Amino acid sequence: MTLPPIPDTQLLAEQLAVVLGQMPDPSGGPATGQLERDLAEAFGVPHAVAVASGTAALHAALSACGIGPGDEVLVPALTVVMTVAPLDALGATPVFVDSVPATLDLDYDDAARKVTSRTRAIIPVHLWGRMGDPATLAAFASEHGLAIIEDAAQAAGTTRDGQRAGTVGTVGCFSMKDGKILWSGEGGFLLTARRDVAEHATAFRSHWQPAPPGEAPLSRLATNSRLAPPLAAIALANLRRLASLVELRRTQTRHLLHALEQAPGLIALAPATREKWNGFAPLLHIDLPNPRAFAEHLAQQGVPNSTGSFQLVPCDTRPMFTDRDQPCRGAAQILDHTLAISLTERDTETTLDRYAATIAKEAAAWTT
Repeated sequence: MTLPPIPDTQLLAEQLAVVLGQMPDPSGGPATGQLERDLAEAFGVPHAVAVASGTAALHAALSACGIGPGDEVLVPALTVVMTVAPLDALGATPVFVDSVPATLDLDYDDAARKVTSRTRAIIPVHLWGRMGDPATLAAFASEHGLAIIEDAAQAAGTTRDGQRAGTVGTVGCFSMKDGKILWSGEGGFLLTARRDVAEHATAFRSHWQPAPPGEAPLSRLATNSRLAPPLAAIALANLRRLASLVELRRTQTRHLLHALEQAPGLIALAPATREKWNGFAPLLHIDLPNPRAFAEHLAQQGVPNSTGSFQLVPCDTRPMFTDRDQPCRGAAQILDHTLAISLTERDTETTLDRYAATIAKEAAAWTT
């Protein structure tokens, strides 16, 4: 299949030139406000708040939901440590929940066993752009009185059952780091239907100023996690070509998975029924001996991937969390057996075909 062309980048240069021409401007200029209005419209929510990173979005969102010392928050072990870091900063405790290998979704039976009187929220993580069942998530949170803070860092453009990733719960948090489909080099944003959450997050990102209605500026300790105006300009330009960027990534992923249909020991992981996946990373189940070593070997052969290149492991096995209870074996099984190939919009057919040829050749020869 032929890839669509890379969406026009001219607007990127034009938008950035305008903002640079307005600097220095201690007020921050209009770019961030315009980005927030356009994000809210694009995702169909009342409020968007732009911040310096996806981690900062989670930090602000958790604070806005009242998470603090002594609180427990359910988090999938199938995630990166960046999801959990804001909990430690707020004095809260992550409680790791397993995932179901067949679906990649949360294991809600395991989650129910881990709910206590201190549990305040749940953070579903849409890893690789894949989205769990929104109805099950909402029902579980409602039953246990939990806020839902979605980590949708990789899921811009994914929908399931007609619901956009990042709009299912109280807050949805996104990253715009380089490599994401909607990127600005670095940055993030959160989406919410609640004005009070948006006002808290806006104050939290800027040392509690402007403060929410009824509160004094600088009356609380907060953070400096504002999105720099040049990065806001880049994000704004990319948001205007988001539909094309999502379609490009989906086509790249289809192209690579199609090229690997006959590769031995590799089975494409299809999205769920009624899930319109953004194709963030081509996903294949590795049915070969020592599958994690195979992923690491591919990384050495020039095929970037989550476990081989970035050493992704279940978060509950990280050194700072190994004092926890029984490890989440489903999450470990998923990561050990999943080849998640890292893509960018600049990966051409030639690049994808080279990846496919390397993967197929190495799979055929793999005996370790």
